[in-house]
Amino acid sequence: MRRDQREREFTEFFAARAPALRRTAYVVVRDWHVAEDLTQQALAKLYVAWPRVREDTRMAYARRVVVNECLSHLRRHRPETPTETVPDRAVHDPVGRDDVGQAIAVLPPRQRAIVALRFFEDLPVSEVGRLLGIADGTVKSQTNRALVTLRQHLPDLVLEETR
Repeated sequence: MRRDQREREFTEFFAARAPALRRTAYVVVRDWHVAEDLTQQALAKLYVAWPRVREDTRMAYARRVVVNECLSHLRRHRPETPTETVPDRAVHDPVGRDDVGQAIAVLPPRQRAIVALRFFEDLPVSEVGRLLGIADGTVKSQTNRALVTLRQHLPDLVLEETR
């Protein structure tokens, strides 16, 4: 593949797909600035691998790289919440009745990734499993656990398993 053709194809892919990838990253890491950085890192890795990635699997490859970057980031950087005083015991921070974003933030990182891919990207179980390198049964059970947690925090939320 010639360099100018590679750059043109990648630029077109970036323009068309970066917003969706950034949105997926945001659902996983819960911070727009970090999501932007991780999406950029993932797309840089995709650019290096561009000649080796088949055209029909580019988006799947890009999703996998973005989700892996997000999960790696969360493993390296545990979220911290600065406070003025240290509490004597654990504080439970209840989620607002209508705040989906806060409810999703309660989920563990891998469950957030699964929810993002299943419900925001509308991918089937098999594709999510392939992207995350886990069995279809794990995707189903983790989706179920995530939905149970979300329903506990948002009783009026209606989420249906479609596939």
